[in-house]
Amino acid sequence: MNAPLDHRAPLVFDTRELGRRPGAMKRLSREVESPGRLAVEFIGVPDDATIELDLRLESVMEGVLVTGTARAPVTGECVRCLEPLGHTVEADFQELFSYPDADDRNRPAAEPGDDAEDEDTLFLEGDLFDLEPVLRDAVVLALPLQPVCRQDCPGLCPECGAKLADDPDHTHDEAVDIRWAALQGLAETMKDGEKDNDLRDGGGDSQEK
Repeated sequence: MNAPLDHRAPLVFDTRELGRRPGAMKRLSREVESPGRLAVEFIGVPDDATIELDLRLESVMEGVLVTGTARAPVTGECVRCLEPLGHTVEADFQELFSYPDADDRNRPAAEPGDDAEDEDTLFLEGDLFDLEPVLRDAVVLALPLQPVCRQDCPGLCPECGAKLADDPDHTHDEAVDIRWAALQGLAETMKDGEKDNDLRDGGGDSQEK
């Protein structure tokens, strides 16, 4: 059983002032500390970052519809040149928090655990709802899986690792792979051996004649 929501938690919101009259609406803004682990492989929101939230709470027949935007700083590295990068990600979201009891028209609302569909349903707890799971999903989905410092970043030289953006004319003299060089030397040795055999064979024929 989950612990009851704490109204003092930064991502827990109180809908008491909104009431249950469909169409009632409330706007609010809040700055909260990142709940942590908002990241993908190469980029993410620092755990101590501040996230700006702009929310609209709207009372509907089934519950409270929450529409919002989250803005958070992100840091990471370019997947092409490995240089550090940082900017702000903006994530939009909308989620319905359902009433766990009967609605204003005394129609039974869905109870948590009634069926498999409820696994994806978020419920109000009294007048409170927890925005963290919604915020987490929205921000992580907004992060780029392949972040780049710029769209045309040329990356690094595959031979020496030099940053190609700093030297667009960067080139290397043609070099032979050491493994191919060894094979080439072996091939030349075999050719020399064949020539020696031909000379010996040719010399023997001349003596017989």
